[in-house]
Amino acid sequence: MATDVVPSEKLVSIDRVHAARDVAGELGLDLLVFTPGSDLRYLCGYSAHAMERLTALVVPARGEPFLVVPRLEAPMVDASPAGALGLSVQAWDETDDAFSVLAGEVSQRLGRTPSRVAVGNRTWAEHALGVQRALPGSALELAAPVVDRLRMVKNAAEVEELAAAGAAIDRVHARMAGILRVGRTEAEVGADIAAAILEEGHIGVDFTIVGSGPNGASPHHDVSARVIEAGDVVVVDIGGETATGYRSDCTRTYAVGQAPGPDVAEWYGVLQEAQAAATAAVRPGVTAEEIDAVARRVITDGGYGEYFIHRTGHGIGLDTHEAPYIVEGNDLPLVAGMAFSVEPGIYLPGRCGARIEDIVVCTEDGVQNLNGGPRELVVLPG
Repeated sequence: MATDVVPSEKLVSIDRVHAARDVAGELGLDLLVFTPGSDLRYLCGYSAHAMERLTALVVPARGEPFLVVPRLEAPMVDASPAGALGLSVQAWDETDDAFSVLAGEVSQRLGRTPSRVAVGNRTWAEHALGVQRALPGSALELAAPVVDRLRMVKNAAEVEELAAAGAAIDRVHARMAGILRVGRTEAEVGADIAAAILEEGHIGVDFTIVGSGPNGASPHHDVSARVIEAGDVVVVDIGGETATGYRSDCTRTYAVGQAPGPDVAEWYGVLQEAQAAATAAVRPGVTAEEIDAVARRVITDGGYGEYFIHRTGHGIGLDTHEAPYIVEGNDLPLVAGMAFSVEPGIYLPGRCGARIEDIVVCTEDGVQNLNGGPRELVVLPG
């Protein structure tokens, strides 16, 4: 259900809702509808549980925004940061049609049926279709062009939250010598990492990837029963959620028990150079795809281009993966406040893999790195 955490006014304000309304008007949208998820939390600070009962922030292009909530959850809205924003709350009873309640309020504010209605990208289908049925003649589309524009650029308070999350996950990586050892399974290591993520300041564990030996060649490997052997190269990609909802995500690669051979040192050096070059290239005006190209060029020139099989990065905030995406084809120019990962990788099928990932923020004059710790291949005792 909703969290008890109340973010500061710097993280939640009615200005965000009004900004969404302004962008919607600019794009010719008549209505925005946001159900439980990170968009709702970003805009009004209400972290609601997604379920069959409709909860929605409704933002008409004209008139004031309002919340539609089950009456049994109305007190939770008041207790959340949304309660301080002055939003009108339309509470519906168990025998009401929540979508009719929503449509009635929209009609009063707009004076007509909206033509273009945008819903959050991760709205449940039953809610999206319910909204559409309640507003006959409306065309349903995605609200990403509105909220992505707002969420991509973090303010100083958001950067501070991401920096705290980054420092917390760095502390987990700093404990790896006591966790990642020869003879343990990936699952055992993953369980200890998950506990450490909570101990070091997160309230939730988003993922623990422990890819040892050949499993490291699968970028989104989880954990398995494979026993870690001496000399294994191990990819450890971990992240979690902080009390304010902001996320961490950091990857380091380790060798366990003994240093790997010179061939590994050679291609890992190429990867380290690529990650450093892509990070250094971050500055306002450079496009997202240009950052991807910098990393890809170094790895390709080193002879490993076919083994770099994913984008260079993704935005991060209230979601681990959000805009902007650092990938070929995204010609979006970076601006100060954009936060994203820089995480090239090299994956050798059947052998091993490696990835180096930091969260960075584009600043007015360059880049701020939110992660520390060594980026070289760290050799841990067995």
